[in-house]
Amino acid sequence: MADIPASIQFLHTTEIGLGAWAWGDRLVWDYGNSHTDEDLQLGFQTSLEHGIRLVDTAEIYGNGRSERLLGQFIKNTSTPVIVATKFFPLPWRIRPSAVLRALHNSLERLGLESLDLYQIHWPSPLIPIERYVEGLAAAHHQGLTKAVGVSNYDKNQMQRAITTLARHDIPLASNQVEYHLLNRSVEKNGLLARCQELGVRLIAYSPLAMGLLTGKYTPENPPPGMRGGKYGSVLKDLPQLIRLLTRIGQDQGGKTPAQVAINWCICKGSLPIPGAKNVHQAQENAGAVGWRLTEQQVNALDEASDRFSK
Repeated sequence: MADIPASIQFLHTTEIGLGAWAWGDRLVWDYGNSHTDEDLQLGFQTSLEHGIRLVDTAEIYGNGRSERLLGQFIKNTSTPVIVATKFFPLPWRIRPSAVLRALHNSLERLGLESLDLYQIHWPSPLIPIERYVEGLAAAHHQGLTKAVGVSNYDKNQMQRAITTLARHDIPLASNQVEYHLLNRSVEKNGLLARCQELGVRLIAYSPLAMGLLTGKYTPENPPPGMRGGKYGSVLKDLPQLIRLLTRIGQDQGGKTPAQVAINWCICKGSLPIPGAKNVHQAQENAGAVGWRLTEQQVNALDEASDRFSK
């Protein structure tokens, strides 16, 4: 494994973060009905109280609402927060300067002068990888972000980003991708191993498969809205995996299926960022750290999840 530059060590010493996708998002997460700003603030504060410091958001979450809420919450705490947000490759954003403009807007919404981590949210089908990454390099040189990363990049796209940043003597800090027991594609296509080899932190979003790995959804009670459509086909086979998660949790002193699923991500060498819409979910997330699954338990979960994972 590559030596980790001091500027990005903070990501490699962070075991778990907090994802803020649901903050302000009505389409997928039913913001305003299933959770309020007060619920989110209490969940945020509870996360901090349990030592969770990294919060990951994006300009597109809730059309900027997520960043604004995070900015408000940060103002109301004296606890240091590690802030990560993301640039979205809208089709009219065609120059590196677009990355800088978007970053300034994010900083304004967050009420901050600089970030800990700024990421390209998705590779663009229209714009070469190198062009946006040049924007990340400019942001880093101007002191607007401590570290830079990408999200949803495959091995080839990630390597192009690394090569571009290397010309500026800047390391690629992270690659944020979907990773959980129902989607292990980053294991099977070699991206996880490549990240570990190069010292790039793989940040795992949706480590609970948008709530499916909590055990609260069944074929008779599917997740609402878009989530039901995305995962409806796997619900009939899910109970067997949930039973295993439950049994392993009991063997680990009463951990929940969600906590076991998050800990599995950690054991695999990734940094999971589960969401928290309220205090209960924040407490659940916090209970996923401070212990480790055994090698046998990880292997059992691998075997049980093979039928689902890509």
